[in-house]
This record gives sequence, C-alpha cells and structure tokens, in this order.
Amino acid sequence: MPKPVLGPERRTNPLIWCVALLCTFITLAVIITGIIVFIGFIIVRPKVPQMSVTSANIDTFAYDMSNLLSIKVSIVINAENDNVKAHATFYETIYTLYFHDVKVAYLRADPFDVSKNSTIPLYYPVESASIALTPQEGANAEVALNQRLVVLDLKGSSRTRWRLGLVGSVKFWLHLNCKLKLPLDGRTIYPKCSTKSR
Repeated sequence: MPKPVLGPERRTNPLIWCVALLCTFITLAVIITGIIVFIGFIIVRPKVPQMSVTSANIDTFAYDMSNLLSIKVSIVINAENDNVKAHATFYETIYTLYFHDVKVAYLRADPFDVSKNSTIPLYYPVESASIALTPQEGANAEVALNQRLVVLDLKGSSRTRWRLGLVGSVKFWLHLNCKLKLPLDGRTIYPKCSTKSR
C-alpha cells in the first residue's frame, strides 16, 4: 500500500507569535490593574466629597416704587470630605442665587483642599446691586414682603478630585439645587440641602 505524501512542514510566522505575546501581556496588565484598583477601593473605601448649605439668613430685602430690588443675604456652605485616607480638592466652584428666576448674585470659590475626614465652611455675605424688576417680578417681591418670607434658589456646581494612592485620582461633578425659604425677621435657617454627584 502506498504511503501518503505529506507536504513541506509549515511554520508559524514570527509576526503572529509577536502579536500573540503582545496580546497576552496586555491582558495580564489589564487584569493586574483591575486587581490593584479593586484592592485600593476596598482598603480606602472612598466616599464622594459633598457641598452642603448649612445655614442662611436674609439681612435686607428692599423693593421700592421704581421697581428696584436690593437683597443682602448670608449663606454658609460646607465643603465636606469624609474620606479617612484621602484629601480632596474642590475647584470650578460657582453657584447662582435666584429670586424667582431673577439672578441676584454669583457665589464663587477659588480652588481649595479639604484634609482627610474634615470640613471647611465657605462664608458668602451676598449683597446684590439694585436689580430692575418687571411688573410680574415686582409682584413676586410684593408677595414676599406681605408674607414676610423670601424664597431664593441656589443652583450651581463644583468639581472635586481626590487621590487614592497607587490607584490614581478620582473626579466628580457636584451639582447643587437648593430652595432657601428665608423669613424676613432675620432668623437663620438650617436647610438640609447638599450636592448630588455625577
């Protein structure tokens, strides 16, 4: 019986071996990085830093016959970092204060750091320039004066970043949308209002 004739032996191209080795190294690097990140998160147990409005009071709310409004408000916002093993940096912090969709003032803060497991209060004494109101907006001001209660909206955002050792830095946007109901007798209110992270 005749023996089958085999063709010449085919060898794998060295380029294919190089690509296979490269893919293996990349896969191992991704797996090892994932394990390091996971262990880092378990050890550090990070919490997203927050901004919260802790107190507010209105000092002046004046509306005159020429439809001009002047407001003077004091607001305290806390920057909170509950991370035990990582300090946090807050930056691009800007909030806008509104009276019935009328911009009253901008509240800004330069970049700042909050140490591990601590809080820094930001004091905002807000005094608006005279704001010209439309008849409808003027009617809202008259209602506030009659009810002896001014409703202001505080909206805006801040960015935060904190470092987790070998894991690297983590960044979040912190968005604030807070309704402040301020009595005209100057009493301080303590709203439970804090940021939502994204």
